[in-house]
Amino acid sequence: MLIGELARRTGVSTRLLRYYEEQELLVPHRDANGYRRYAEDAPDQVGQIRRFLESGLTSREIRELMPCVCAKGVRHCDHSKAVLDDGLDRLDRQIADLASKRDLLAEQVGRVERSPFRPGPP
Repeated sequence: MLIGELARRTGVSTRLLRYYEEQELLVPHRDANGYRRYAEDAPDQVGQIRRFLESGLTSREIRELMPCVCAKGVRHCDHSKAVLDDGLDRLDRQIADLASKRDLLAEQVGRVERSPFRPGPP
């Protein structure tokens, strides 16, 4: 299928599909005239790429996982497990960092609410 048809079937813009190709997440074949020709399972691949992105994986991590993608999802091997575990670890660190920042901000809110209002420069 051509890029326009893939875009229509997936709801993903042609520009974004070209970006996926640039990032080596989606690999079309090229016709003699240079047109991109996508495999019949390309809509499923695009859907999996979108789910990986929504899960917080980076393009690099997704590129590493794409060879492990099958019709039922991801074939679990040592490599795919390591990539997914690394993604979870990174998200856990980000969550902890955000929780720490939230606690600091909440502490400031508590100080503001308890302090009497004094107009003037900060």
